[in-house]
Amino acid sequence: MARAENKVTAGPATRLVADIARAMRLAKGMTQEQVGTESGFSAAAVSAMETCAQPASDEMLVALGRVLGDDIVFERAREYVRLDKYPEQFKNYVLLEQKAVGLCLYATLVVHGLFQTEAYARALIGGGYPPLPDHRVEELVEVRMARKALFDREPMALIELIVEESVLRRTIGDEEVMRGQLSYLAECAKRRNVTLQVLPLDCGLGGEYAGARGGMTLVETPEHDRLVYLEPQDESLLISDPAKVSTYTQRYAKIRSQALGPRESLGLIERLAGEQE
Repeated sequence: MARAENKVTAGPATRLVADIARAMRLAKGMTQEQVGTESGFSAAAVSAMETCAQPASDEMLVALGRVLGDDIVFERAREYVRLDKYPEQFKNYVLLEQKAVGLCLYATLVVHGLFQTEAYARALIGGGYPPLPDHRVEELVEVRMARKALFDREPMALIELIVEESVLRRTIGDEEVMRGQLSYLAECAKRRNVTLQVLPLDCGLGGEYAGARGGMTLVETPEHDRLVYLEPQDESLLISDPAKVSTYTQRYAKIRSQALGPRESLGLIERLAGEQE
């Protein structure tokens, strides 16, 4: 849904695309109705895009490139318009994530965003607090799903995920949503560039629980710098200090040593998925 306040808060890429689209439309002598008809969107949707009341979706950008005759401009714009839609505190990290050669992820409360299904993400974001309007929920789901391009990117990124067993047992949405989410995790675990492990509920029985301080993300950049990203509540913290990064890296290694192996983890995920049948 287009909203008046979006015109004020729209990011620079959204504004630039709106200006370019309007200029190209006028240069071709087309009305908003004509662009809408040929692109498969309503005239109101085209107007909302041009006034920044509603940022263009990926689908609209593809259609605009076809109708206005410049696929390259609108294709390249997709990444930058998408970036405008991320929460402010997440924008710096997502740029690192897109280019990372390696990611080590530890998820303690919910499935990590890179590994979420659309239904799980929609239930999670839509059920959060403070409540978000429906259009914003859909924007956040869209950009979260777009992050999955990392799995198939070239050069290939190596991704490790350690997830708490409690995350797999916490129902988000309903049983059907969780069954789909668990099945998707099992599919991801079979990718050549993914290692997925589960930290079992009983890992603290021996007196040690290395994951007690919460989730983390370790990032290896294309220059082979190593960074740590933390996201407590709605804040974000990017750590580059070598001594601190070393401490987090060692802690992650200890968490990994307490987790089930990849084969055992896959078996547990598939078993839990079956229990949702």
